Amino acid sequence: MGEYSKALSFYKKALGIRQKTLPLNHLHLANFYNNIGLAYHSMRQYSKAFLFYEKALKIRQKTLPLNHPDLANSYNNIGGVYDDIGEYSKALSFYEKTLEIRQKPLPLNHPDLANSYNNIGWMYRHMGQYSKALSFYEKVLEIRQKTLPLYHPDLANSYNNIGVVYDDIGEYSKALSFYEKTLEIRQKTLPLNHPDLANSYNNIGWMYRNMGQYSKALSFYEKAFEIRQKTLPLYHPDLANSYNNIGGLYDDKGEYSKALSFYEETLEIRQKTLPLNHPDLANSYNNIGWMYQNMGQYSKALSFYEKALEIGQKTLPLNHPDLANSYNNIGGLYDDIGEYAKALSFYEKTLEIRQKTLPLNHPDLANSYNNIGSMYRNMGQYSKALSFYEKVLEIRQKPLPLNHPDLAKSYNNIGGVYDDMGQYSIALSFYEKALEIRQKTLPLNHPDLANSYNNIGLAYHSMKEYSKAFSFYKTALEIRQKTLPLYHPDLANSYNNIGGVYDDIGEYLTALSFYEKTLEIRQKTLPLNHPDLANSYNNIGSMYQNMGQYLKALSFYEKTLEIRQKTLPLNDPDLATSYNNIGGVFDDMGQYSKALLFYEKALEIQQEILPLNHPDLANFYNNIGGAYDDIGEYSKALPFFEKALEIRQKTLPSNHPDLAQSNNNIAVVYHNMGEYSKALSFYEKALEILPKILPPNHPHLATSYSNIAGVYDSMKQYSKALSYLERARDILQRSLPSNHPNIQNVRQRIEIVRKRL
Repeated sequence: MGEYSKALSFYKKALGIRQKTLPLNHLHLANFYNNIGLAYHSMRQYSKAFLFYEKALKIRQKTLPLNHPDLANSYNNIGGVYDDIGEYSKALSFYEKTLEIRQKPLPLNHPDLANSYNNIGWMYRHMGQYSKALSFYEKVLEIRQKTLPLYHPDLANSYNNIGVVYDDIGEYSKALSFYEKTLEIRQKTLPLNHPDLANSYNNIGWMYRNMGQYSKALSFYEKAFEIRQKTLPLYHPDLANSYNNIGGLYDDKGEYSKALSFYEETLEIRQKTLPLNHPDLANSYNNIGWMYQNMGQYSKALSFYEKALEIGQKTLPLNHPDLANSYNNIGGLYDDIGEYAKALSFYEKTLEIRQKTLPLNHPDLANSYNNIGSMYRNMGQYSKALSFYEKVLEIRQKPLPLNHPDLAKSYNNIGGVYDDMGQYSIALSFYEKALEIRQKTLPLNHPDLANSYNNIGLAYHSMKEYSKAFSFYKTALEIRQKTLPLYHPDLANSYNNIGGVYDDIGEYLTALSFYEKTLEIRQKTLPLNHPDLANSYNNIGSMYQNMGQYLKALSFYEKTLEIRQKTLPLNDPDLATSYNNIGGVFDDMGQYSKALLFYEKALEIQQEILPLNHPDLANFYNNIGGAYDDIGEYSKALPFFEKALEIRQKTLPSNHPDLAQSNNNIAVVYHNMGEYSKALSFYEKALEILPKILPPNHPHLATSYSNIAGVYDSMKQYSKALSYLERARDILQRSLPSNHPNIQNVRQRIEIVRKRL
């Protein structure tokens, strides 16, 4: 009936009578201590439960033979407490003591042996040792198949547990098969509205959710919910679980307001039925916090995460896994708002707990290394990021099948770091490994497949292979259009990426139309000050800037800045980006002093938050150098360009395009200062890089030849100037329309130089 406090009251009354009449070590006293322990255990008062279980154990150890079944029960109960407080290795030790006793007097197929194997399997599952867990669960199933009728409930439980392990290792179709066997037994043996049927529908819904088949998932979750509504009181915990699961599904679909509504229903039930510090309340606070985080309402999110943490700190041991999860969630929030140092601090707290309590190869350790790697990546410390991501991969490769989805995530993240480092071909190879796994294990239209196509598109985009990038972006978009609601955030991201390709190939009107589609989705689904809205305004502003409509560009950049000033810390990198972009528009409008003012604001922020050699600092030094160059203050421009080059030389591969840009900028300044030999040297360094990274007919190569020609022209070495101009002309004729102004310009320059020969 679950009335544990009443049960406890009667047990204590009975114990009081027995303590007065029985010797201290009488077995009846042990039984009462055990029963009181069970009541406290059910009430989640673990320290009290442990105290009474130990009292029972001490009496039994003194009075019973070593292999007595009651001793086994005591070890089993204490193991259960350690299990519930997350000390899995201690729990395993007690469950193994239980098994050792039971193996000696009991027949090989005794149900109590099956229960022991089951508990040990449960521990190995928690410890991330899935093959051992599966082995023990299969022993349980073997005993039950031999001793029980075909449709016995315990057989259903065994199929269910094996399904759970296959779920954990990402073999969703196998998991689904075992969950369906469980359901088949329960449908034949239980009433239509039995709670165990609801649990089966729930598990099958979870599988369809993992497989990206959201409509099927919702159907099974609703079946579970329907049973629970008919059979349970209004505020029963299982109803709360149903609301929670449906909320999770809407979360996956990006329908955050619907998800929030279901999570709030869950919380309402739990607040009415549970003690103030109950772990399930913490779970609800966490979920609601996650929704507010996704909706960009970070202060609300933090408030709920802190409520969850407060409960955990009051009720759990210092190293409990749920505390680690709370630190992890708060770290994720600081990550989202760009406070990477704070995020790193919370992720490190999470890791510290997990290192103390989990086996070396546990999946949660891998997740912690992954999050820390992401922070170092965001902070531009790519070698550290790569080191942590490789630790993650090493852990995941040991227990997981070759095609597990988590391996795909690892390959994806490592690819992302190489992408950031400008090593796009290596990034592409890791993205392709991730895609290969997902193609083998997921349905054709699964969202994770869309993510893989999207990432490969990003790599080709960075490599300036725009047709390939467009093809992969389009495939991602097609999947998302088939599987997601019209206004899902991932659809917005797809439109945004395709807009980016059109932007890069100079089709600004088409790019603008895709950026506007992105903005339309985000305006309908996000709060007014959400960061993604700011990003959309930024992209549209960039298009107007490229199209020479500077006032419109400035208007959108100012909208971006307004959002970021309201929602971000004063030294957030996105604020720096906004100042930089506004500076760029003023630069284009010839208002160089205003441009310089905004560039310097941007640099001030970046110097506060970034390491001295971060690539983004190089970009800001470059812009300030450009502004001084534009106003003819070459001696001021040069040191900024040199700082940019110094950082890029330390952090980027020798053939990175940004190195070519830095060498080129320094060459321009020396050219303007009349130091032609130095200008020539830097132009040649730029030219040395470009043929290695660009196709032979790329216009940037033509620009490089043209620049070198300009220096030779200034040095009155006209034959050399002519040679480089002709190379530039040949490339431009092969790559641009015949009436392009750049072709006309180079032809005119050739004629001028020929006349000087």
